[in-house]
Amino acid sequence: MGPQKTPRTKIQTRNRETILEAALEVFSQHGFRGATLDMIAVEAGLSKPNLLYYFPSKEAIHVALLSQLMDTWLDPLRDLDAAGDPIAELLAYVRRKLQMSRDFPRESRLFANEIVQGAPRMQAALATDLKALVDDKAAVIRGWAEGGRIAQVDPHHLIFSIWALTQHYADFDVQVRAVLGQNRDPIEEAARFLDTLFTRLLAP
Repeated sequence: MGPQKTPRTKIQTRNRETILEAALEVFSQHGFRGATLDMIAVEAGLSKPNLLYYFPSKEAIHVALLSQLMDTWLDPLRDLDAAGDPIAELLAYVRRKLQMSRDFPRESRLFANEIVQGAPRMQAALATDLKALVDDKAAVIRGWAEGGRIAQVDPHHLIFSIWALTQHYADFDVQVRAVLGQNRDPIEEAARFLDTLFTRLLAP
């Protein structure tokens, strides 16, 4: 057995969370290349040496954020229940992903920026954890289609389309609001539209 890690104290846990929250703000504004450890330390209200006690580099902070985000981002897909009603399960997934675009816009943009840059810090996770989960849920969707419970759709591309049509509202929020104008709620309107779109698409 390897050496056991000493549990973090409450202060250590709080400082680590403070650093990750500050880093999320800095990375979402400036991207990975534009962000610096000094900027993150200032945002966190900590000295740079104190920050380096918790994370040895900017890349280490970025990887920790992305790993945490990957778990959060995939939870709704994990919850897709093979025993449930297919259309109800898929519509619930769409709604949860859309709500995450409202609740976690910075996280969505952080992840999108990583992917656009070729996923240099997340390639292994994409090829293993992400692929395994998507393949598993694609098999569930394929089974529903083959059983005549939903229309014949390519399950992988159905999942991709849900990602595209929900995360767009986080990643391109400024553009969406500029086009829609004031006094309109993009997420509320999108929820109604996507319910109709996917209900019609999936109807057997």
